[in-house]
Amino acid sequence: MNGYAVLKGASYTLAVTPDMVIHNGTTQTTEMIVNPESEYLKELPSHLRSFEDAVNYMPNQVYIGNEKPQKMAEVGFPWYDKLMDGASKDGKYGEIMPEDEFYGLIQICDVFDLVKLEKGFAADVKAKLDAHHMFTDEHVAILDKNSETTQEEIAALVNDEHAEPLYFNNVLVGAVKRAHDVDVNLSAHVMLENLVTKASNVLSLLNLVKKAGVNPADIDYVVDCCEEACGDMNQRGGGNFAKAAAEVAGFVNATGSDVRGFCAGPAHAMLHAAALVKAGTFKNVVVTAGGCTAKLGMNGKDHVKKGLPILEDAIAGFSVLVSADDGVSPQIRTDIVGRHTVGTGSAPQNVISSLVTNPLDEAGLKIVDIDKYSPEMQNPDITKPAGAGDVPEANYKMIAALGVKRGELQRNEIADFVKEHGMTGWAPTQGHIPSGVPYLGLLRDEILAGETKRAMIIGKGSLFLGRMTNLFDGVSFVVQANDGSASEESGGVDESKVKAMIGQAMRAFAEGLMGEEE
Repeated sequence: MNGYAVLKGASYTLAVTPDMVIHNGTTQTTEMIVNPESEYLKELPSHLRSFEDAVNYMPNQVYIGNEKPQKMAEVGFPWYDKLMDGASKDGKYGEIMPEDEFYGLIQICDVFDLVKLEKGFAADVKAKLDAHHMFTDEHVAILDKNSETTQEEIAALVNDEHAEPLYFNNVLVGAVKRAHDVDVNLSAHVMLENLVTKASNVLSLLNLVKKAGVNPADIDYVVDCCEEACGDMNQRGGGNFAKAAAEVAGFVNATGSDVRGFCAGPAHAMLHAAALVKAGTFKNVVVTAGGCTAKLGMNGKDHVKKGLPILEDAIAGFSVLVSADDGVSPQIRTDIVGRHTVGTGSAPQNVISSLVTNPLDEAGLKIVDIDKYSPEMQNPDITKPAGAGDVPEANYKMIAALGVKRGELQRNEIADFVKEHGMTGWAPTQGHIPSGVPYLGLLRDEILAGETKRAMIIGKGSLFLGRMTNLFDGVSFVVQANDGSASEESGGVDESKVKAMIGQAMRAFAEGLMGEEE
């Protein structure tokens, strides 16, 4: 037995990209095709936030670890009109990066010379990234390739060569070229999407190294769980984002692969990682994901209609380190796992039962034995104006209702249950990003501080989006305070003593054989 896998660290990052909202978000690019003169497109620019406003936005501060969800609950909904004063772009778990620096990182992640940046813009970005103290000299030197690139050349790529434009402050500063003349899977549009995903992934991996004190050389395996898929016409989703990002981040001893499951992908990936570690196959596994350009401004029409700023203006990313049991870090209970099976169906009660109560019953636990639940942690500032309601709260009420039905709660205790066992949502709405995992960094700290004993991470997904099945999807797992079981399983015997005893036994055996031969 290897003990349970443990939660060793987590990072969370945001790249604020207002120009990409206009030019790359699916809601906006679709509108440009079907209704190019729409009032929405005319009003949109005036609803874009400044970088400073995005940094001072409380849910973003919670995401990178500078505030806690409790603070959001205290301040009260909504938060877009209650900006913090002087908040930092540098967080306990990660950072918030401005758009120009992110373009530089995109080029650093480009190994096929597809990204071109205007020479003056590139020089400014290089100076900023050089002062960042997270990128190597080799990283920032890549930006020198733009030393003779003019805006006219970039405009020609966009106008004549089907390249995707990159704008900063509404000025053309770069382009992403297509990687093949006829393969739609290697078009400029797809290459930009993939490079953005890779770059935001790399940003989170580098922050995991910096914030969690991770040695890149110690990582054995990387699992990417974003919602994009890289490949060509012969293998559209072949991958491998995991290894591609690990290369740039300097994880020289790691291999890896991609796991996909729509919004539930991160929970599936965490179980993969925990199982690999518990089996002893790998000692240190990183689960990681970048964000999606397609979902920038996804609910923008509703936000503009109601006079709100565009709140979906950032590319999110996260990375989580799962390691062998160290006797201290929170344990991932791979024996308490909820799963939405093929036969579960899509009825809300069935879904929650399969993910919450079924695994708890098998473990002899009640709903109230879980201190905190982390389902889809979408920010209600984004979802409520769009008509989707408060997603985390709806999940908590459903769990509480099951508790009432099972006799574990009284009906008048539902509100208290939601408050005590739930959290206010703070995550960007990028599909996989809110799905349970934004809480892992906070959870690790709470468990180590003795504030939380046990939590359940819940990932849910909508497989019908792929038009392959009408099935719903989901898995869940429990994270608990370390119970010391790893040292108990080893009997507390010192490893060096065990090796010495084995050596003595082998020598005695060899001497016995020699005696028999004589």
